[in-house]
Amino acid sequence: MGKRLYVGNLPYQVDEDQLRALFEQDGRQVEEIKIVTDRETGRPRGFAFIEMSTDAQAQAAVNALHGKPFGGRPLTVSEARERAPGGGGGGRGGMGRRDR
Repeated sequence: MGKRLYVGNLPYQVDEDQLRALFEQDGRQVEEIKIVTDRETGRPRGFAFIEMSTDAQAQAAVNALHGKPFGGRPLTVSEARERAPGGGGGGRGGMGRRDR
């Protein structure tokens, strides 16, 4: 298990301090939090990546928090997977604006 976790199904109003408090319960230590936001609006997209200080702490966080209600929603907590090469970008497949 890696130290980097994916956290999904977050309430859109969540902030870094709330996530840090949640993940540092039971003596765990958070190294970094990255709340993913929409590029155009800047609003949170409902998921984040959290890096724990050790693999053991990451596993403990998954065991303690996966499925736990947070902000009225059950959290999804799992090991983060590396992005596939050439991935991302999404969008409209190079079609450009279609409303002309």
